Amino acid sequence: MTALKIDNVTKQFGNVNILSSINIAIEDGDFLVLVGPSGCGKSTLLNIIAGLEPLSGGSITVDGRSIQNLEPKERDISMVFQSYALYPSMTVEKNMAFPLRMRGHTPKEQTAKVAAIAELLQIGHLLGRKPQQLSGGQRQRVAMGRALVRDPKIFLFDEPLSNLDAKLRVDMRTEIKRLHQRVKKTTIYVTHDQVEAMTMATRIAVMKDGKVQQFGTPAEIYDKPANIFVATFMGSPAMNLLPAVARPSGGLLQLQIDGTDLLVPVPAKADAGPALQDGQSVLFGLRPEWFLRSDSLPASHFGLRASVDVLEPTGPDLYAALRIGPHEVMARLAADAPVGVGGVVDFGVDLGKALVFDRDSGLRVH
Repeated sequence: MTALKIDNVTKQFGNVNILSSINIAIEDGDFLVLVGPSGCGKSTLLNIIAGLEPLSGGSITVDGRSIQNLEPKERDISMVFQSYALYPSMTVEKNMAFPLRMRGHTPKEQTAKVAAIAELLQIGHLLGRKPQQLSGGQRQRVAMGRALVRDPKIFLFDEPLSNLDAKLRVDMRTEIKRLHQRVKKTTIYVTHDQVEAMTMATRIAVMKDGKVQQFGTPAEIYDKPANIFVATFMGSPAMNLLPAVARPSGGLLQLQIDGTDLLVPVPAKADAGPALQDGQSVLFGLRPEWFLRSDSLPASHFGLRASVDVLEPTGPDLYAALRIGPHEVMARLAADAPVGVGGVVDFGVDLGKALVFDRDSGLRVH
């Protein structure tokens, strides 16, 4: 069953378009992540779903029922805010019980529901404390618990981890994903962090300038980005884009990388789209992890010779800034890869995964 359908939703502030023709549909139990740079409209869309902002056009339905004209309290939706929004004068138990008290639940019902959710979130020992006595991660769990006690149809998270340090962000990311696997509630999560999006989502909507650039599974977003923006925004380090010219020959596609004599044969793909024209300006897309040392390359790999400008060891990986002709690319190598700054190294890249984008439109064409 389609749990949430956003149909042609628009939002305007005066003459400024904040959201333009947003179309998203997710199934019951999906974990949708809205990801994009600051100012792309993702939090505005979340607030519209919650009923905190009116939409300018379009419709939103939950299980086939229109909700855009309902008050927030009537939508059966709970929201976890970036700032946690806990009442400082209340204990953890009272903060979590507050939405139940507002809905007329008896004290006995409140105590039972809070205890069950506190056990799920492993914060039962904190029920008597006040927010100022808690760490950032504990406050985040309390905010999540307050949303959970209502047992809503949909959970909304507005950048809930942005106030946490790096290690705690990773820990809480795992906790939220584990929680979703347990309760199996439809969840919509806003972030600007593409790692959070890739690791947590069952569906991702990549947004820019108030528009959805691509909607799909994490694998679809990463392996088959719709355009240059999605290709470079999703992935760290970002996808390498080499300027090239299409040189079709004998039914095969070859790319001549600008400023070099390299002719790269690109394998045919089922979703390649219209044939590229001879001389068409394109960008040749390669993920950093597709580079391998050429000691023992599979047949699907194409050899490239590159000079090594900079090495950045991270522990598990070695990032290498390489130069191919006049172009700099980033490769993600094994930590013990035998390369040195100033050296010239032979690499292979997996052309079975390589992508081609039209340089003018930015759209993926192969």
